[in-house]
Amino acid sequence: MTLRPGPVDVHAHWLPEDLFRLPPGSPVPPLNGRDGQLHLGDLPLSIETAAMSDAARVLADTEAAGLGARVISAPPFAFPVSDAPGVDDYVGAFNEELTRVCRDSGGRLLGLGLVSLHDPDEARKQIEAIAATGVVRGIAVPPLLGHTSFDVAPMRDVLAIAAENDAAVLVHPMQLPRPEWSSYYLTNLIGNPVETATAAAALVLGGVLEELPALRICLLHGGGCAPALVGRWQHGWNQRGDVRSAQTRSPREGFTDLWFDTLTHDGPALELLRAHADPAHLMCGSDYPFDMGVERPLDLPHAVGIDDAALEHNARRFLGLTEGENRV
Repeated sequence: MTLRPGPVDVHAHWLPEDLFRLPPGSPVPPLNGRDGQLHLGDLPLSIETAAMSDAARVLADTEAAGLGARVISAPPFAFPVSDAPGVDDYVGAFNEELTRVCRDSGGRLLGLGLVSLHDPDEARKQIEAIAATGVVRGIAVPPLLGHTSFDVAPMRDVLAIAAENDAAVLVHPMQLPRPEWSSYYLTNLIGNPVETATAAAALVLGGVLEELPALRICLLHGGGCAPALVGRWQHGWNQRGDVRSAQTRSPREGFTDLWFDTLTHDGPALELLRAHADPAHLMCGSDYPFDMGVERPLDLPHAVGIDDAALEHNARRFLGLTEGENRV
């Protein structure tokens, strides 16, 4: 496939209206559009329905943001976190429509598909089908499945299949509710960064990165609060046998294998991420079209000295695209 040159936004969402029903067993009510505005059940999301579902609108907003291309994936509501009957059909329908939209985009959209998270055998078939499309470059998954993360089955198995098929993995939090976060949007403002940090710890301390050296996995929103915790993890790893029980490299070393977007909402936070991460693993992210996203996702990386050439190069490597090829 060919991809238009320019910085690539790896963190953007899209879902066709015919899949607003969400996967079987979803813990949240279906999406719906009312008077042009998107709702989750009766909850308004402050998102225009077209921005989530209309590929032409996504392309227009991509142009307005000064981007070469965007990588679209399902919003976290659409993650198939249940093993209810019919999940495989929903996943297949999304991946099929995603493939079509990306192929019709003139090199401006790539995709990250869904997989049946509870069924590694089915996930293998889905990832192999995704890999054959050329335009769907990997998968998007939540950081937690029930009370587990990537260090144990089935999520660990899914990552192994992705690595085996050279598929990129994008990790987006689910905004899981807790009673103490019931006010002030704290499920997002605190919950999302904590979910992501939990996933980072599972990867770094659980031996996943040592087992799967080919894995390319990106933690969104700048890794949540994980960059602020790397020193604490390192101290625990130095002092305690249980922290070292998976016989991993040190947390500081393991952290450099992870990939991140630059959506930290704050320059000093992005600088902290740069201090711990591999600079070649930082990519532009917008969280389009959510209210916690930004219309100009290049502004923050530019402000700390990350230029468009680096953002494009890093994203192409993450997506498994050859630098000299796949350009319009």
